[in-house]
Amino acid sequence: MTRPIVLDIDHSVGPLSRRLVVPLEHWQEALRFGCTLRTLARFRTVLDDTLPAEHGTVLLGSGDFHHLSWPLIERVRHAGPFQVVVLDNHPDNMRYPFGVHCGSWVRRVAELPQVSHVHVVGIGSTDIGAGHAWENYLAPLRAGRLSYWSVGVDVRWAAKAGLGQAFHAFESADALVEAFTAQQLVAPQPTYLSIDKDVFAQNVARTNWDQGSLQLHHATAIIDSLRAGLVGSDITGEISAYRYKSWWKRRLAAIDDQPEVDPRELAQWQAQQHGLNEQLLRVIDAVGVATA
Repeated sequence: MTRPIVLDIDHSVGPLSRRLVVPLEHWQEALRFGCTLRTLARFRTVLDDTLPAEHGTVLLGSGDFHHLSWPLIERVRHAGPFQVVVLDNHPDNMRYPFGVHCGSWVRRVAELPQVSHVHVVGIGSTDIGAGHAWENYLAPLRAGRLSYWSVGVDVRWAAKAGLGQAFHAFESADALVEAFTAQQLVAPQPTYLSIDKDVFAQNVARTNWDQGSLQLHHATAIIDSLRAGLVGSDITGEISAYRYKSWWKRRLAAIDDQPEVDPRELAQWQAQQHGLNEQLLRVIDAVGVATA
């Protein structure tokens, strides 16, 4: 078992066993929700200077930092190509003109030459419905480098647009998991796994975004199916409260309908999140590291 890394930007991750904590609170305003490409390039150097060559799962804090998966995936050193499996209630492939943000990073990862394919699994958001189709980056879907696996979302527009092969739509989480795990067992690949806990129903973990329908046993089955092993992993979706200093980030968060965190319930929600992190880390460690 390798040590988990906590990128401690918002103090939302509980005291995990054997963790290595990297104090990064001074980056919160610059990185949270979104940032310029120049800012992210500066943060890449921090990761390169700070993280050990070998480590376990990286915990990012709030889902507002999910775009930090991009530089983590770039840092992976593996002899061959690998797939990226993202468990998320949102596609994270939406247009964003100001650099990169927590809902736009998947396109960047799909462009990396070492990444064979990106699967975003567990989407329940209407971000991939017809009303938001124009907001999605279509190029990686059309090029066969990105697939959406969704539950209960009407995506009939995709077939009409010639993108049907990239959309796997299901009526239930059980059906989605059965299909995805069957695919993985037939053609196993080394995998980078990224988990945003907003993919789970609220009874599993409360986050500060709208949430999906997966239960823990669904995520466990998906992770167990990654039989070729992991080249890296991260977890995000912690619950934390923050008021942006910049007006434009406050405005963007409002446009995205990001719900407010109730401070009276924050401690209870964080305790729930901590328990889920411990369970997810055990399942991830059981998969093992992909061989070179």
